[in-house]
Amino acid sequence: MTTWGLAATILAPPRDTLRFAAYHLDLGAHRLYIYLDADTPDAYNTLKSHPKIRVQTCDEGHWKRLCGKRPDKHQVRQTANATHAYNRRAEVDWLIHMDADEFLVPDGAVTDALATVPADVTSARVRPMELLGGSADAFKAFIPADGQRRAVVEQIYPTYGTHLKGGFLSHVAGKLFVRSGLDDISVRIHNAFQGDDILPDAAVLADIALAHCHAKSWEDWQAAYAYRLDKGSYRSELKPATKPEQGGLSLHDLFRSIEAEAGTAGLRAFYDEVVGDSADLRARLEAHGLLRIAALDLDGAVARHFPDVTL
Repeated sequence: MTTWGLAATILAPPRDTLRFAAYHLDLGAHRLYIYLDADTPDAYNTLKSHPKIRVQTCDEGHWKRLCGKRPDKHQVRQTANATHAYNRRAEVDWLIHMDADEFLVPDGAVTDALATVPADVTSARVRPMELLGGSADAFKAFIPADGQRRAVVEQIYPTYGTHLKGGFLSHVAGKLFVRSGLDDISVRIHNAFQGDDILPDAAVLADIALAHCHAKSWEDWQAAYAYRLDKGSYRSELKPATKPEQGGLSLHDLFRSIEAEAGTAGLRAFYDEVVGDSADLRARLEAHGLLRIAALDLDGAVARHFPDVTL
């Protein structure tokens, strides 16, 4: 039977870490490689006790062994750990790198979807869907880059759509399963390389979505906002969704502009149009066939796999 696993570098409260792990065990993951980005003994001890989980605290010794010293950027730490997980003795047929706010949502079994990938194809991509803030189960779906994406996005988000890639605040690239046993592989955030070359011709797993809980609520989004603006997914070096000569701004520049003109109230107006769960946004998404409902049952998964833990 086809087996799969995931690698994740996690800096989160123990509750979120255990929910992420338990959910994917529920989906049939054969192995989870969890790298704790800070010392989290409660999460470590619980994860360590599960036979399908390999857990590592990323302390000074870990980074000395891996790359000499701890990388400053969390993206570099993520890729170093994911590459380490891939290059250890293979325990699964396929490995995917994910973040702790991402959850695979398959139509059937993950193993069945991976089993359909031709034997000569080395990678398989899952596309994201993005949580509506304030909802536990409503998501905006991925819009294919078919020539109509920009027009659809601008209809759904009339004020800010020009600046949104696929209508998302976060990535549209999704994440990549990589077939195990390949030589000279380095795993990146959204891709993988063999030597200096990106792995070619990834299959697209249309039966699996990547539920990305990028902004769980207004408060959650605000709590992460400054970090993302400085070092994360809104940082200044990332390109805009629409070319500047066509009126596009990067998210970094857009948010700086909104703050300068209207402060927190302006950011809240942006959130309400683009992110927050509302009957109006649901209706706009539904009109384009882009509303998805997926009940993840994270606490139920924890109860099944870590029954001694009280959330």
